[in-house]
Amino acid sequence: MKPQSYLNHGLLLTACAGFIDATGFIELGGFYTSFMSGNTTQLGTGNAQSTALLLPFALIVMFFLGSVVGSLLALRNRRWGPVYVLSFVIGTIAVTLGLMLAGVPASRSMLVLAAGAGAQNATLPFTGGARLGTTFVSGTLFGAGQDLAGAIGGTAPRWRWLQHLQVWAALLLGAFVGATVYSWLGIAALGLPALAYLALLILFARKSPVAD
Repeated sequence: MKPQSYLNHGLLLTACAGFIDATGFIELGGFYTSFMSGNTTQLGTGNAQSTALLLPFALIVMFFLGSVVGSLLALRNRRWGPVYVLSFVIGTIAVTLGLMLAGVPASRSMLVLAAGAGAQNATLPFTGGARLGTTFVSGTLFGAGQDLAGAIGGTAPRWRWLQHLQVWAALLLGAFVGATVYSWLGIAALGLPALAYLALLILFARKSPVAD
């Protein structure tokens, strides 16, 4: 079982990812900045239409590159890894907002957000149980079912499966809030998760949240 404070950090990260993905989904007309399974399906069903192929492919490439950058930053130092990664993620939000305000189309400016989403997954190291701070939850839902089966069979902690579901719920809540705030503020809504990331960055810099 994850310590509650450590779990809360991961839930906030995941909620921010849901917020940003909802914003990107609306701006991109049905494509995602962090849900690469969806973009891969879109790519496979693009029917050779250039616009339907190029955007999901570019998003997938940027997510992959971001995951490489985030992992390299996290590997530099276990103590400061989360700070390095979140600095990069905040930077991608700032760049995206700057490009959007400069009139660059969302299909280009939001590619940077995909890199940030890929990097975010390296923020918290995986130490068993629920995978925290991620931008996707397909594996999380499977983990919940697997742990529930283990709990029934006596091979897993009785309530650990609920932690997986909390991660799923965090992404759902973040997406709902993101869509709502976007309807009020437009692209400026991205400032809200950026502030949340900054708060976590400061917290991580003061005291490492990495569980033993």
